[in-house]
Amino acid sequence: MQTLKPAKEMVKLQRKKDTSMAADLKLTDEEIKYLEVPYLPKQRTDPSLLFYGSAIYDFLSPFKRAQNQWAARYIVVIFAIIIRSAIGFGSYSGSNTPPMYGDFEAQRHWLEITQHLPISKWYWYDLEYWGLDYPPLTAYHSWFLGKLGSLIDPSWFALDASRGIENQNIKSFMRFTVILSEIIIYTPAVFRFTRWNGRHIKQSPIDQTIAASMILFQPSLMIIDHGHFQYNSVMLGFTLLSIVHLFYENYMLASMFFVFSLGFKQMSLYYSPIIFFYLLSRCFNHSDTKASFINRINYLRLILIAISTVISFVILFGPLFLFGDLENLSQSIHRIFPFARGIFEDKVANFWCFSNIFIKYRQLFTQQQLQLASLGLTLLGFLPACLITVLYPRKCLLPWSLSACSMSFFLFSFQVHEKSILVPLLPITLLYSTKNTDEIAMVSWINNIALFSMWPLLKKDGLTLQYMAVFLLSNWLFGNLSFITPKFLPNFLTPGPSISLIDGDLKKRHGLPSSWFWKFVILSSYIGISCVHFVDFFVQPPSQYPDLWVLANVSLSFGCFGLFWLWIYYKLITLRDVTH
Repeated sequence: MQTLKPAKEMVKLQRKKDTSMAADLKLTDEEIKYLEVPYLPKQRTDPSLLFYGSAIYDFLSPFKRAQNQWAARYIVVIFAIIIRSAIGFGSYSGSNTPPMYGDFEAQRHWLEITQHLPISKWYWYDLEYWGLDYPPLTAYHSWFLGKLGSLIDPSWFALDASRGIENQNIKSFMRFTVILSEIIIYTPAVFRFTRWNGRHIKQSPIDQTIAASMILFQPSLMIIDHGHFQYNSVMLGFTLLSIVHLFYENYMLASMFFVFSLGFKQMSLYYSPIIFFYLLSRCFNHSDTKASFINRINYLRLILIAISTVISFVILFGPLFLFGDLENLSQSIHRIFPFARGIFEDKVANFWCFSNIFIKYRQLFTQQQLQLASLGLTLLGFLPACLITVLYPRKCLLPWSLSACSMSFFLFSFQVHEKSILVPLLPITLLYSTKNTDEIAMVSWINNIALFSMWPLLKKDGLTLQYMAVFLLSNWLFGNLSFITPKFLPNFLTPGPSISLIDGDLKKRHGLPSSWFWKFVILSSYIGISCVHFVDFFVQPPSQYPDLWVLANVSLSFGCFGLFWLWIYYKLITLRDVTH
């Protein structure tokens, strides 16, 4: 049998669809039939080619037909639930570590106190033992889940007597509440976003589903919410619903959902400058440049947005005043913004923790001076993004500006901890829905760095296996392991049925960006991650520097975050004139 032409040459031929070239190459009937295999992309501009050869593409490609999309979405959601449940079988924050335990006990305790105490006591009760320090929507959420759990077993949330309870039933129930909350709030928001974005950039339905699955399988959010244990997906889901309604120009609903996000976790403030300036810019007529400033204001829209915002805050904070008093309302705000704490918590990969290696801030400056310094640096960090948002209020720029702003907060603001990286990761991960392979490569890389930056926390929680599993799983699903071909492994060991068929420039999808600078940075960072993990597992740090490997993690992660933050600004500036 005649030897088949190289796959790269055949794919190029198929893209050009040039029959004269086919004749010149003298292809046999068998070779022509090979060209017509459905999994070979017909042209390079096909959006699904971005993930061609990845496991997620292989799983969902049989559902390309529009009428099969409901099945594809169900498969994605069911698979997401299975993965989250598997993570939940592991340990969690504070497991078997009395007397304070950890975040799991904090969340359970809030379900406990909201069941048995009046609203006027929620923010006052035994503040030394996991006193409530989140906004009121978290308290209402805890109240509802506590009522639900008490119907099953009231002993789970018996006031004071249930402290430190760790039986399997309460663990299963608490894990279930995280999955339930995520399915109700976060998952629909992801599908709504990818639907709008897909229609806007003319993606096929299956490509929209692939983009949604990439967002849903973000490893950091999965392991923090379902391993460490928190409800971050609720806050992020409300934020994403706000973004979706901004895209659909439902500004009252957008402002309402963002207030709900703020009302669930105060970390949503990382997004607030961009949301504020985008809404404000939409209250002006940018096309009528001849009109005066006063005449360009859309007063009705401005008033409606203001009313929606005020009513939403009243709904959330009103019960604290109605069933308590002004002091109760003031106490809740004091608990939500604990300025008495340090400038950073534990070992977080931001500017303050990294530079504290060389400059001992707590010895040189007062708490008030550090607060002012962090405020100044944070303002300098996000003001350019706000300026671009005001001057170029375009929907396609929102994920970029939100990424730049929230990353500025993470890098420079006051009282940041490791898990805060989840806030900038939301708008960053939304960029998986782009059609630019370089951008996808950068987003995939920074997701890996974010997961690595939380390694000390996850190791402390006993989530080593889950950490390695979600790292490998996400990179396999997203095609970042496509370099593993039968050149290195036999077909049956290759991670993905179509990966072994990739040849030539089809391998240059999204594993690495095209820039040699970023290739060097990314490969160097992965080598650094491997070295840090190696010494962490096998080498004891010097006795005088017990946190040496943790500081190595902080230094590497901060360097990557800083470079990525600058790249976001570069993209934001270069894309400011793009209208789609």
